[in-house]
Amino acid sequence: MINPLPGVPLVESPLFPMLRTAQEMIAEEERIATSLHENGYAVFDFPDADLDARIDRIKHNLAPHYRIDFNDLESDKTRGERRIQDAWTFDEDVRSIAANQAVLDLLSKLYGRRAFPFQTLNFPVGTQQEAHSDSVHFSSLPERFMCGVWLAMEDIAPDAGPLFYHPGSHRWPIMTNALIGRRGYSSELNSAQDPYGPAWRALCDVYGSQAETFLARKGQALIWCANLLHGGSRQANPRLTRWSQVTHYYFDDCIYYTPAFSDEALGRLHLRNLVSVDDGQLRRNRYLDEEVLPPPTLQANARHISLWRRVVRSLRARKARE
Repeated sequence: MINPLPGVPLVESPLFPMLRTAQEMIAEEERIATSLHENGYAVFDFPDADLDARIDRIKHNLAPHYRIDFNDLESDKTRGERRIQDAWTFDEDVRSIAANQAVLDLLSKLYGRRAFPFQTLNFPVGTQQEAHSDSVHFSSLPERFMCGVWLAMEDIAPDAGPLFYHPGSHRWPIMTNALIGRRGYSSELNSAQDPYGPAWRALCDVYGSQAETFLARKGQALIWCANLLHGGSRQANPRLTRWSQVTHYYFDDCIYYTPAFSDEALGRLHLRNLVSVDDGQLRRNRYLDEEVLPPPTLQANARHISLWRRVVRSLRARKARE
């Protein structure tokens, strides 16, 4: 059937109960889709036969970057670096997890547009991050065509700072600067999510929302919708690790921008120039299949992205020769 609301992700559409019957989903896909629609997240087993070996190699290759003594079981693991962003540019296993074809196919079916990964984050410990929605960091026009996939690289203990989320919060209003009464374009922030904290806490209070924690086992993954409120629990035992990888995905034929630094009502968007993790190609901002160009002052960024993409290719070629 023809979808009369193609500008809304399938799993977030009010027409989902009607549309899902036309998607020819197998039982597992329908379970995941229904969970995303109703709760804003879904748990699944990551589809990679070589996952254990990849995880071992990632831990070995990334460990020196964190400045943490992983060999000392009594050391405080929270005092080093908490994350590495975009390790896919130099670690093939990180890239392979982010570009897993089965996950890309699943997300594309769930959202009704082709998915592509644009960012990876690798963690040795919990983030202990306050509840937040990714929509203030990564948004799209049309809205909600973004999601995250969090992968547990070990069994997560309750006192290791597990991931938490607020079920159903993906249906709440998406935070923008207009909603909270601030200007975003060309602003400076130490944390892009801080200005929205009071509004999120007020919504939790009025809805009586209680956070749930995800005590994942190794190899389990969690998809969450763009507007789901989530974060990292306090790490009660600093001697523990909480190895994980997050991959953020966008979808084709959208405008990609950062709302925290935008004023949508004035047409002032902090556009993103994205490189897809799976093929290293630039994903241009598009609206109804028409390319959207940034203001002239920002177009120079595209040249820097192009140069960076060539560097990534060179590094991959050199690694392949080693």
